[in-house]
This record gives sequence, structure tokens and C-alpha cells, in this order.
Amino acid sequence: MPELPEVETVRRGLERHLNGQRIENVELRRPDLRFSFPEGFASRLKGRLVERIDRRAKYLLIRLDNGTTWMCHLGMTGRWTLLGANSTQGDDGKHDWVVIHLENGMRAVFSDPRRFGFMDLFETSEQGQNKFLAKLGPEPTPDYLTPMNLAENLRGRRTSMKAALLDQRTVAGLGNIYVCEILFRAGVSPRRTAASVASKLGITDRVTRITAATHDVIVEAIDAGGSTISDFVNVEGDLGYFSHSFQVYGREGSPCLSKACDATIRRIVQSGRSTFYCPSCQR
Repeated sequence: MPELPEVETVRRGLERHLNGQRIENVELRRPDLRFSFPEGFASRLKGRLVERIDRRAKYLLIRLDNGTTWMCHLGMTGRWTLLGANSTQGDDGKHDWVVIHLENGMRAVFSDPRRFGFMDLFETSEQGQNKFLAKLGPEPTPDYLTPMNLAENLRGRRTSMKAALLDQRTVAGLGNIYVCEILFRAGVSPRRTAASVASKLGITDRVTRITAATHDVIVEAIDAGGSTISDFVNVEGDLGYFSHSFQVYGREGSPCLSKACDATIRRIVQSGRSTFYCPSCQR
């Protein structure tokens, strides 16, 4: 599933091409994705001007000139592709479900083989009440995530640190890949309970390290265009290169990359997901 860095990469690509453009027509090639499209979805988008494109966690938020927000979640295999006016690509794509025709002749095509993505349309002023957005935690970037609010969201919880960081109410936008990398950089075991990391007495060293590692990993991953594991590409079709920087994810049985460590990377399963970690460096 695309995680925050991949969604931010897509946002930036869409922003370059959609900002200031008017939507001339909308093709819906099926009545639903993961959920049904909102009633009158195509007609409500037609004629609208795209003012800007924001992101909250893993959700793309396309702001329109009539005070509404068009929300898109990529799900597991969702992809946006921008096509020029003379391109024939996308005319008969097997999994191309939404085609947006812009006033400059370009097309934005949303493809989703597994159809776990979805779209919504709501009044921008009501974003705080949206069921997908209302309970999200802070963004994992330096402007939003602090040791204090991370500690508050971890304190007293008996779940593992891996599960706690995957909970979107703790920190918004983190997924399996980046949590593995964050916990390795912070030197914190994915098995350790959240309560043992966040003391009742104040900000612990582990909380501070996790916060800093989160900032570093997310910023670096965004700068690298995200991570391509199987089929992620940006709107121009380019790969993400942060996967070349993985220190634990997908490296089961390989030597730890820490110079002072002679252990090998292990893989365990937590809540049905693979966790990669170093048993020596992470405590």
C-alpha cells in the first residue's frame, strides 16, 4: 500500500499539472471502487477549477473553487497518470476507472487493479467531521509531530510499538515499511510495548529518538520520491528510490548495516504483517 511519502509524491505531481486547471469532463467507467462514488460525483466535478491539492495522512485532498474537497485514497494499487492531449494511452486501460479531462487537453487517469482505493466529495468547511479524517493523529513531519504529542498518544497503551505507530490515531500516514525503518533508526524494539516507551513521568529518551527518526525517515523518503517495492510510480511514471536506503525492511537474514553490530536482520509477523528488525541494535 502506498504510504505517506508515496502519496505526497503523487500530490506534488498532480499539483504541477492540475492546479489552476478547469475540469471539462469526468468519465466514470464503473459505479464504484472500494465504495460507491458519491451521488452525482461526475456532474459535481465537471466545470470546477482546481485551486490547490493538499494531503492529510494518506489522503489526497483536491480543493475546488466552489468550496468543496474531492478526496482520493489510493488504497493498495491505486495510481494517477497524467497524459498529454495527443496520447492514446488510457483509452482502453483494463483498470482505468476514472478519467479526468482538463481544459488544456490533458487527462488525469486513475487506475486501480484491486479497487481498494476510493473517492469522496465533501464541503471543505466540514473536513473536521469527515469520518476518514476526523480522528487522525499528527502528521509525521517536523512541523507537526513533537515528542510531547507522541508521548501522549503512546502513554498507557499495552500494544507493541510496531502496532502503535501503525495506528493512524497515533501518527498519521505511517505504514509498515516506514515504521520498520523508524524503529531501527531509533534503536527501539518493535516488540516493546508503547507504555514502556512513554513514561508517565515525562518525555523519555526513546520517545525523543522515535520522533527524530520519524522526521528523518519521512523527509528522506519524500525527497527520494517514495519507495517502489512492486508497482509504485509517480504521475509521470518514475520510480521511487528510497527503497535503496532500506536498512532493515526486506533484509531478513542479511547482516545489520550498523558498523558496531554483527547480528543479522530478523523477520517476525505482528498483526499479520512482516516486521524486520535487528535484535542487537533494537532494545
